Amino acid sequence: MEGDAASPNVSGESKAGYILSNVAEVVERILTFVPTKNLLRIASVCRLWRNCARRVLRTQQRLTWLSASGSSMYQEHVLLRTMAEDLEKVYLLPQTALLMVDGENFSWPFSYRQKKARKFENEVASDPVEKLRHLLPSTCDVVGVVASGIVVTPSGSPSSPPEEHEVGEAGFSLLFPAMDGVTIRPFHFCKKSLTESAMEEAGLINNPDLKVVLMFDYETWKAGGGRFLNKLLEPLSQNNVLIIGGQVERAFSNNTSCCSPGSFGAVGLTFSGSKIQGASVLVDQDVSSPKAAEATIQRLKAANIPERNTMGFMFACVGRGHNSYNNQSNVEASAFRKIFSNIPLLGFFGNGEIGCDRIVKENYTLSETDADGLQHSFTTVMSLVHFG
Repeated sequence: MEGDAASPNVSGESKAGYILSNVAEVVERILTFVPTKNLLRIASVCRLWRNCARRVLRTQQRLTWLSASGSSMYQEHVLLRTMAEDLEKVYLLPQTALLMVDGENFSWPFSYRQKKARKFENEVASDPVEKLRHLLPSTCDVVGVVASGIVVTPSGSPSSPPEEHEVGEAGFSLLFPAMDGVTIRPFHFCKKSLTESAMEEAGLINNPDLKVVLMFDYETWKAGGGRFLNKLLEPLSQNNVLIIGGQVERAFSNNTSCCSPGSFGAVGLTFSGSKIQGASVLVDQDVSSPKAAEATIQRLKAANIPERNTMGFMFACVGRGHNSYNNQSNVEASAFRKIFSNIPLLGFFGNGEIGCDRIVKENYTLSETDADGLQHSFTTVMSLVHFG
């Protein structure tokens, strides 16, 4: 018994009412079937329900994702509408969110003239990035990118066929709860903010528990961008760490003051902890048949990574996709699904890829490379990350 327990002798009180007011085990079991947003509302009923709700929240440690594709038919990206509806149904409290969308109908940032005109429109948020932040908890760290094309697995089932959207509207949000034994840190750097102390704070250096880094650079084709990216990659390249990602069109995060307009930079997430496992393979530019793609992705099996609470990531060059396979679409995503039948696949088509053939499990590394060897073009980086 705990909380504001009611007396069993109160006249007219039903047995069910008494149990729901006094028996924590029953209340806690019932609350496991309640989506998180409703769970947070329920927690205000009484002390017993609040304590039960907190315990249930601590058990929700499996990541989830929301995805969308197709025309939104509105003045906002299709992912925004999907998130507004589906966040009511998720069973976790997002601590970190990784979002990827295509640039179509995701126009941001607005010019001063556009902002002034939109003040008179009846919209919750004109800026799509602000709308995303409004949808997610205020305590949630947000890292997002805009890319030329998006790879999604439809929401709801990890075994659904993944889809390569080389053109058209598509996007996803990958939601991470607090997980025992897993530390997730976001980062956002530009040439002014990239310092050794900032890299250490993000967990990129002097971090023996670091296992996986997702890294997305933008505008690094500009003067000084190459040196900037090498400064980020060099400390990681010789370590037993999985580094995956690529070059995107734009990026955003909670750190809104990092970059001046038009400057280069990088955003990403670091994953540390003994429960993390990762593996990646590089689908090289000379791979041009479905059979060859499948043979390359098959090598990920060597990592023996469990399918539960595991995410697949695909970061491909805009020059690949149907261009590499005689106008056949969805070749690499379909090959992934054939090999990994119950792992969702998410990613994008970008302007450069970061990664290599690498398996990180215990102390075994499939291959090592330097910073230059982690950067590619006309390739696809296919990877698995397991969160315990």
